[in-house]
Amino acid sequence: MRSRLLPLLILLFAGVLLALGFPLAASLAAAEQQRLVVDRIDDTARFASLAQFVTARNEPGERLSTLRRELQRYHDLYGIRAGVFYRDGQAMAVAPGGWRVPPSEAGEKTFQEALAGRRSHDPEQVWPWQQGRIVVASPVIRDGDVAAVVFTDSPTGALRSRILQGWLPLAAGEAAAMLLAVAAALLLTRWVLRPVRVLDRATHEIATGQLKSRVAASGGPPELQRLAHSFNEMADNVQEVLEQQRAFVADASHQLRNPLSALLLRIELLGLELPEGNTEVASVRAEGKRLAQVLDDLLDLALAEHSAADLRLTDVAALAAERVAAWGPVAEREGVALGCAGPTAVTGWADPIALSSALDAVVDNAVKFTPSGEAVTVTVAAAGERVTVEVADGGPGLTEDELSRVGDRFWRSSRHQNVSGSGLGLSITRALLAAGGAAVAFAPNEPHGLRATLTLPRGEPVAPATDGTR
Repeated sequence: MRSRLLPLLILLFAGVLLALGFPLAASLAAAEQQRLVVDRIDDTARFASLAQFVTARNEPGERLSTLRRELQRYHDLYGIRAGVFYRDGQAMAVAPGGWRVPPSEAGEKTFQEALAGRRSHDPEQVWPWQQGRIVVASPVIRDGDVAAVVFTDSPTGALRSRILQGWLPLAAGEAAAMLLAVAAALLLTRWVLRPVRVLDRATHEIATGQLKSRVAASGGPPELQRLAHSFNEMADNVQEVLEQQRAFVADASHQLRNPLSALLLRIELLGLELPEGNTEVASVRAEGKRLAQVLDDLLDLALAEHSAADLRLTDVAALAAERVAAWGPVAEREGVALGCAGPTAVTGWADPIALSSALDAVVDNAVKFTPSGEAVTVTVAAAGERVTVEVADGGPGLTEDELSRVGDRFWRSSRHQNVSGSGLGLSITRALLAAGGAAVAFAPNEPHGLRATLTLPRGEPVAPATDGTR
């Protein structure tokens, strides 16, 4: 979101600065040129006042000589070509000598306007990248009529240089303003998006089971503050509903356990009065025991999801070897070779009781589904900041669709419905590990079978905030 919001703000600020900068630059250039034009008009007016007293064409006289000297001095001093021309275009006095009215369109237009009695007032704007000259003309009025025209042809090099010099501070100001705009855009996006990032992090934490995570409803725009407040209310409601659900499952499992135990006892007593080997009694007894196992697993799952983990530095390798030894007789009875591999000492941060229960569930699942003559291997390894415990079996394994559902509550593969179990063992394992910042993942084992990988943190986890807010 920041990558989209920040360029948008920068473009907006840049557009505003350019919208202000271009007219200002054009106004500065127009002011410089207007100043030059006004100076040329004043000069032509002065020469026109001198030319008014020259009465006859080609008539020598002191006044004509004075006009010529003034034009020559003007040209020598400023490098501007100037002249006084009769109505037919013949020169009365020019500097430098032999100069004539420029035959360009602008020169002809300016000359004709002066013959009509109008002074030059609005020549075309000259920009720094253009090569050109500025022509200005003023009429010489004698006896109420235009007798001649004073014409100047000025170079624009100095004008273009002044325009550029005036643009340099403007460009520097625009650049400084743009830097300030970028800084303001960065601060603005950070201010706006900080609550969004906090909300995103808190949402992820709640999605991963940290239901106490909350957002401090302060900072950022008012709309995001209201969103944070609504998020906290939603999280409170979700946590309350989940707590009620867990309490209901635990209470229902506990309350159903006593009448079920009494029912199983009566079934046993009833079986004593019936002939030995009665199939109906055996079926009822098996279903009752299965129901008791489901209730026990539901109670374990509710406790696993509700209780906090007692994290401590644990020798994961020693604990795995201990559980492998405990399950050795069961594996031997089933004809499965159960072994342990990897280093003899690997430490990690875990709840020993929860990790033992998780290992029991995974190893039990592996031994249960591995046919006789195959092997189950428990491998402990340390990789960077994580410790892994892999339980690989040689059973039939699972398909890709089944792998996506393994660990779901009450889910069992349709190919294994005849194997005893409630379908809650791996769900309990996942809940036990998640409470301590660990995880379990499942993947195919080569050449066949299933590989369950338990991942635990090797370093001490950072304790979350006590109130769950950020």
